[in-house]
Amino acid sequence: MMSKRSVRSMRFAAGVFAGALCVVGCAGGGTGSEAGKPAPNAADQKKIEFDLERLNADGLVGPPDGLRALSYEFCVPDRPEELAEVQRIDPSVQLMRGARGRIGCGTDEVLCLGSTHQPEWRQVLTNLARLPYVRRIAEAHFEH
Repeated sequence: MMSKRSVRSMRFAAGVFAGALCVVGCAGGGTGSEAGKPAPNAADQKKIEFDLERLNADGLVGPPDGLRALSYEFCVPDRPEELAEVQRIDPSVQLMRGARGRIGCGTDEVLCLGSTHQPEWRQVLTNLARLPYVRRIAEAHFEH
């Protein structure tokens, strides 16, 4: 039989453990939301037109002996502020002025190409989808 003191100690330890789990799980670290930003909403997630569940934790897709990064494309207004914001969010992004891409950028837009093979790739895509001027993010398919 346990003493009352042992029972209290165990309850205290359990409470500390539960509190620590909440701090880790509730603070937005990891799969939920970035610190200080709301969780992604359904409208933003719909902008991402490919299945994120196809990718592994490293942002790679394909069979184990043929993993590769997934490239994606989106259009951004050809304005310095928006282009700088996109480059801050996604270090992998390449700006392709004058190209329309399969996504069909307009003459007043810049085609942006990014890759999932980067740290926090899922959060990068979510943050791009939150931008009001990004209408769609589609998988990029390159010609051979």
